[in-house]
Amino acid sequence: MNTKSLKTLEYDKIIKMLVEQADSEPGKEICKNLLPSVLMAEIQKNQQETADAVSRLFKKGSTSFGGNKDLRYAVKSLEVGSTLSAPELLHLAGQLVNAERIKSYGVSENEDAPRDSLDDYFDNLHPLTSISSEINRCILAEDEFADDASPALKNIRRRIVSTSDKIHSVLRQMVNGSLKSYLQDSVITMRDDRYCIPVKAEYKSQVPGMIHDQSSTGSTFFIEPSAVVSLNNDIRELMLEEKKEIEKILADLSYRCAEHTDEIAENQRILTNLDFIFAKGKLALLMNASCPMYNRKHYLNLKKARHPLLDKNKVVPIDIYLGRDFDQLIVTGPNTGGKTVSLKTVGLLCLMGQAGLHVPCSDRSELCIFNDVFADIGDEQSIEQSLSTFSSHMVNIVEILKKADKHSLCLFDELGAGTDPTEGAALAISILSYLHENEIRTMATTHYSELKLYALSTEGIMNASCEFNVESLRPTYRLLIGIPGKSNAFAISSKLGLPEFIIDKAKEQISSENESFEDVISDLEQNRITIENERKEIAEYKEKIRTLQEQLHAKNEKLDAAKNRILREANEQARDILQEAKDFADETIRDINKAAQSGDVKALESGRTKVRKSIDDKNTKLSQKSAREEKADKKGLVDPSKLKKGDSVRIISMNLKGTVATLPDSKGNLFVLCGIIRTQTNVNDLAYSKEVEVSAPGINMSSGAGKLKMSKAMNISSEINLLGKTGDEAISELEKYLDDAYIAHLSSVRIVHGKGTGALRTAVHNYLRRQKHVADYRLGEYGEGDAGVTIVTFK
Repeated sequence: MNTKSLKTLEYDKIIKMLVEQADSEPGKEICKNLLPSVLMAEIQKNQQETADAVSRLFKKGSTSFGGNKDLRYAVKSLEVGSTLSAPELLHLAGQLVNAERIKSYGVSENEDAPRDSLDDYFDNLHPLTSISSEINRCILAEDEFADDASPALKNIRRRIVSTSDKIHSVLRQMVNGSLKSYLQDSVITMRDDRYCIPVKAEYKSQVPGMIHDQSSTGSTFFIEPSAVVSLNNDIRELMLEEKKEIEKILADLSYRCAEHTDEIAENQRILTNLDFIFAKGKLALLMNASCPMYNRKHYLNLKKARHPLLDKNKVVPIDIYLGRDFDQLIVTGPNTGGKTVSLKTVGLLCLMGQAGLHVPCSDRSELCIFNDVFADIGDEQSIEQSLSTFSSHMVNIVEILKKADKHSLCLFDELGAGTDPTEGAALAISILSYLHENEIRTMATTHYSELKLYALSTEGIMNASCEFNVESLRPTYRLLIGIPGKSNAFAISSKLGLPEFIIDKAKEQISSENESFEDVISDLEQNRITIENERKEIAEYKEKIRTLQEQLHAKNEKLDAAKNRILREANEQARDILQEAKDFADETIRDINKAAQSGDVKALESGRTKVRKSIDDKNTKLSQKSAREEKADKKGLVDPSKLKKGDSVRIISMNLKGTVATLPDSKGNLFVLCGIIRTQTNVNDLAYSKEVEVSAPGINMSSGAGKLKMSKAMNISSEINLLGKTGDEAISELEKYLDDAYIAHLSSVRIVHGKGTGALRTAVHNYLRRQKHVADYRLGEYGEGDAGVTIVTFK
């Protein structure tokens, strides 16, 4: 890739953003040197690593690689047998501790989960826990060693303390005794690592000993009394022994580390690579970017693409495709309409993708590999080189034409501008023709009408325009492929207050052909807007119809289940009644036969009375039940005058719920739809069904046919839409929805939160982690909504 285009397309600013996401200096260094690749296998590997890092950041949150230091010099020193200093050993121990923490972060919570491209990195980390623990046990700080770093060091320090105590004891006797009047202060101090006392200058001869220092005023001498010289000498010797013992400890620790230089160097490499990979993942989350698909057919198709350096909450996404049906795209439209941003978006996203970075566009966007990306964008006139705007552009174009081939992408801003319009347009057409003949993918912006006509009349070249709202004098920044743009100079000037007679005079200067061409463009644009609005309304209606169909399907399933349950229970009850009647009849027949054989008339009468009593008891129970039901049902009987088609009712005699299909006739007879069964009944046998009325939002539900009445368990949807809600609003609605879905025995539900800034998605995931009745949740896959939805599975 040529460095000039990288700077022109502001690739360096993307790298700066990437560097800010890295934690360690070695990781930042790799980020600074990142360049686009031209190898398909390498690009796909890098993209997959970025995607896996994003997935882990979603599931486990971020981790830090700040403990990763550059230990290459330390490793080289160990390899040649040198002893590391205390700070170097502490840095090495810190890296090993960091390796252990990162290795733990990489362990999957689900043992059955498929491996990803980062698992090998985590598996190959070597924490060397015993070495890091030993270093941290012995070395407390860069200039402090633990007493128990070795038995010898502990003994030496114990003797130093003992000797110091003796010195203090002797000096305290002097300070508080015979020498008290000779002292400037009654304190014990140190000079050159030897204990001294501050003696007044006039009494220095009265205190035998060695003078080590003098105050700045000369009034005080710091004297080491003769009585402690030997003890101070002992301390000096012990301190030298302590220094030698510390050197032995450092040498021993270095020797132990030298046995694992390969593992330490491998840790350094892996931690640096992981820091770099997770920096790409964090940048993808920051930009709300997605993993592009790569094809070998040399075309690109970017969906809802955004320029990564613009505010993602304000920038207008654009759809761009190039290379499949046409290899050139000529973009026209007014100034500040977004033409140059569209150019830079295409070029920069191609560079980012080939560098292994996710690109800010919708899922399933496609890119291809370009061996080079050339860009002639912006005013590069040079006074020093005596180059005008046109000349500076032409220098760039000449260089591009020399190097570009069919595997290149060429981007031109205002091609042919800066000179005579007629000559500039002719030159632009000639340049584009050369690029078209060589099948070089090209995107150019222009104001020339000649280039619009050239694109309309040439196969393989497509017009595009940046939409502009003349009423508000503001661009919408939407890129419209297939429609040539209009500069709208007259309309804009009129809105800004330019007198009409000047505008009319200007229109006279335009040929009738050009005016007619501009009018055709205007009519096409108006028709496009109308069709687009109608398409949007149709899409909304389709979505509402789909929702109603799902609700109706759910209701029918519930009704079928209820019907089957009722029939099953009725059959079971009938079987029980028949069995009971059979048993009673058998018993009665046996009793009658016995009585007939014995001629016992009283026994025969008793058997007949028993049968009659049993029948009367059954009839009494049925009558009581009917009376109770009638009394209960009268409370909810329908009013024939208020009954409407579509009302939910219950057939009392059959205990079935249904929907009124026809109004009662003169005799009160009507048809009720119970699931798929159309049943005739009488209005006096109907009661209102107490159910919740559900209507699709935005649909006029005044007609009976448009109403769906079903119970809460029936109407619960398998999806909830939280788009446009704040975090608190979404969590409140989600909490109620999950409870209803769980009670309705739904196995899984779909939560639509969109991509956006990622704040709503994070709030939803944080809430789901705390729910005991949620077994698992994951981001949607392709076809389920990708990162814009979360799939929840209940326990």
